[in-house]
Formats: sequence, structure tokens, C-alpha cells
Amino acid sequence: NMKAAHRIILATIFLLSCSAKVVYGQQSEDPAKEEDKVETGIHIGQLAPDLVLESPSGDKISLSSLRGKMVLIDFWAAWCGPCRRQNPHLRKVYHHYKEKAFVNGSGFTIYGVSFDRNKDDWTAAIEQDSLEWESQVIDLKGMKSGTASRWEVNSIPANTLIDGNGIVLAVGQRGPYLEDKLNEYLK
Repeated sequence: NMKAAHRIILATIFLLSCSAKVVYGQQSEDPAKEEDKVETGIHIGQLAPDLVLESPSGDKISLSSLRGKMVLIDFWAAWCGPCRRQNPHLRKVYHHYKEKAFVNGSGFTIYGVSFDRNKDDWTAAIEQDSLEWESQVIDLKGMKSGTASRWEVNSIPANTLIDGNGIVLAVGQRGPYLEDKLNEYLK
């Protein structure tokens, strides 16, 4: 009887060690899954946090809804002179790149985030400056908003370029530097 009990104990220990090896072995077979998780943040190489803000029509537009395209997040306001002066250049960039194929994205668009506190001033500026991209949104809390602090926007104009996977590629690219950066990622 002792021999039988001893065999059962040994068999149980053996089975437990085998099952532990299988369980722990499966865990270590795919270490890449942990490494593939990209940190969310606003710095180069990080996954841009989502933004969900109101459009001129009152609908909500999320930044993540633009996945698949190269996106310039443009922080601006109607009252900001330098912002308004850069809008003709942004229009030119938008038209030149909107149909282009990129390494991690097909097409280019602008997600215009306004820090205006007055919706009428904002919509008038969109019309006056002929801003044709469909993703115009506003944070009516202005520069003191959670959006401004989360994205570390202390002054405008400011921008962040993200790829089709939502990864931050560049911050603060204006004028020819923006075009140079976009050209780096063309297919």
C-alpha cells in the first residue's frame, strides 16, 4: 500500500511539473507581444492619445477615426495671427499630399484643433481661410483646456505629425520642414 501511495505521489509531482512547464513555456514562447505594446504619449515614437472634439456641425470627430492616413494635428485659433498666416501654406501642403502613399499611411489630412472660445469666430475663420479638410474640431475651453495640457500646447500655432498607425513622427514642423518630414515617409 505504501508503494502504491508513493507511486501516486511521484506521478502527481511528475504531472504537475509537466503541466507547469507547458503553462510557463507557452508564456515565454511569444515575448514579442509585450514589446509590441507602444507607450501612449505625445512624444516621437509614442502612440498619440485619442482626441474626440466637436466639429462645426456639432458632431464629434475622433483623431483615431483618421487611422490609416498620415495626419497633421494642427493646434490653432481664429485670434492667433501666426496661425492664420500659416493657413495658406497648410492648404498647399494638404492639396499636395492628400492623395499620396506613405510608408505607414495612405493619404494625408489635417486634424485642426481650435482653441477658440467663440464658435462663431472659429467657423468664420475656417471659411475665410478656405480650410477644406473635413476634420476641424474645437475645444471651447481654449488654451486652459485639458486638450492643451495633455498635448503640452503652451503656445500656438503648434502641431504634431502622426502616421497611419497613430504613432507620433514629428512635433512642431512648419513651412518647408513639414514638407521635408512628409517627403521622408513617402512610398
